[in-house]
Parts: sequence; C-alpha cells; structure tokens
Amino acid sequence: MKTIYVSDLDGTLLRSDETVSEYTCGVINSLTENGMIFSYATARSLITAKKVTQGLNAKIPLIVYNGAFIIDNVSGEILLESYFDDNVSDILDDLFSAGIYPIVYAYVDGKEKFSFITERCTRGENLFVDSRKGDIRTNPVKTIAELKAGKIFYIACIDEPEKLEPFYEKYRETCHCVYQRDIYSHEQWLEIMPEKTSKSNAVMRLKKMLNCDRVVVFGDGRNDIDMFQAADESYAVRNAHDDLKGYASGVILSNNEDGVAKWLEENALTHETRITGRSDIWRNRCSDAVIS
Repeated sequence: MKTIYVSDLDGTLLRSDETVSEYTCGVINSLTENGMIFSYATARSLITAKKVTQGLNAKIPLIVYNGAFIIDNVSGEILLESYFDDNVSDILDDLFSAGIYPIVYAYVDGKEKFSFITERCTRGENLFVDSRKGDIRTNPVKTIAELKAGKIFYIACIDEPEKLEPFYEKYRETCHCVYQRDIYSHEQWLEIMPEKTSKSNAVMRLKKMLNCDRVVVFGDGRNDIDMFQAADESYAVRNAHDDLKGYASGVILSNNEDGVAKWLEENALTHETRITGRSDIWRNRCSDAVIS
C-alpha cells in the first residue's frame, strides 16, 4: 500500500510567520529520503509557495492555485491546467456592475500574470499587491478590456462581505468558489475558479499519476473541505476552522507546534511498503498517465 501525504500550506504546514520551521523541514526531508511520498496543495502560486517553503525538498508535482494547476516542482512543467471558458467575461461584467474589481489571474501572451486596475483597488487588494512587490507576474492595467485579457484561471475579489457574499451564493453552484477571511490580513476574500478546479480533483489526479493507493491530507481552512472529503484520512491542525474539523479523521497539534511534521514523524511509512528514495521517482510512476 502506497500513500501520498498532501498538506495545505498557510495555517497548516507554515507557521504564523509564513515560514516552514527548521524542525518541519528536517522531518519531511528525512522521511521523503526514506520513501515517503509528500506534496502540498495550496491557494498560492508556485512562485510564492516555493518562496515560503525554502529548505523543503519537495521533488514531486505540487498543487497550486487551489487545484487549478499541478506543476512539476523540478522542471516547472504544467501537468494539469484548468481555465475558464468564454463565460468568464459575463462573470467579470457581473462583478463590475456591483463595483467589484478583482485581481484576475491569467496567462497573457504566454506569461502568467495577475492583473488589477490600480485606481479601483480596495484596501485589501492594495495590501495584497504590496505584499507581492517584485513579483514578475504583477500586471497593473488601466482598462476593463485589459483586465479581461488572456486565458483566465482564477479571480480573487477582496472587498466587504456584504458586497461579496451575494456573488458567492450566485456562483457557488456553477463555479468553484471559496469564501473566507485571509488568515494574515483578515480581509474578506471571494475566490472564483472554473467549476472543476478544486484541491480534491487535483489530489485525486496526483494520486493516479503517482500510482498511490491511499491519500492522507492535512489542512486548516474551509477551502480544504473538499480535499478532506476525498481523502482516505484527513487531519485538521488545532488552529483549523471548526467547519473543517467536522470533516477530519482527527485533530493534531497546531501549525505553530509543527503539528503536521510531528504526526508524520510518528505515523508515516509505518504501515507501507518502503520504496527506494529517488528525486525523480514520480516520473517513473506517472510516465503512463494521460494529462489533459
């Protein structure tokens, strides 16, 4: 029986200062060298995820943008991708009509960008943009047409709850929506993604690609619920949202107490067939997988 272990980052694997502790890095690196199959699933992009996980030797594909992409952490190759269809223009027009001007993630002329109209940014959006200074994806624009440009895969609205909640209710059945407060800024977010985009779908695809039999996941937020529902076992950190704990197999120590690493240290590899640790092992396992 081969198990893949998948952890959320913010509020779960990461401490509250947005770092992975030396202890967690040491435990996970040691376990993966001895055969544990470990990945993470995050709302972050690969760029910011790799920045906050320095020291962690994750050599297999990683799930980013809440499941919109699975990306090879070594080569940067996109193994799974999910984009909106042409109806995204209507969604954006609907948001604009209510005075909501989101941050829009898209591939524009073949390059990954997050676009925003500077003059229309809310306080929360400005905080986000300021936190990404120097990011090569930053793309301030001046017009709605520019905001709609490219192959769009992610829409991030940061505004007042009374403005955002009606759109969460409106689109939750036809798109994959995440409605929650940011754990750092405490600003209200509404994230809108293509319907089939989710951590759960990406985790199941990754399980198949790596020829694993079981999935064990870790998380803290409501955006981890679908991943918990799909997994064989799921563990919420002590600081997790109460809604998520209701779906968990168990509750472990908090993110600031290295809860994930301590659980893995005590439980990973115990009941599995050990495999020879190789940095490219996932390639052998997913060589026959069909990626769409």
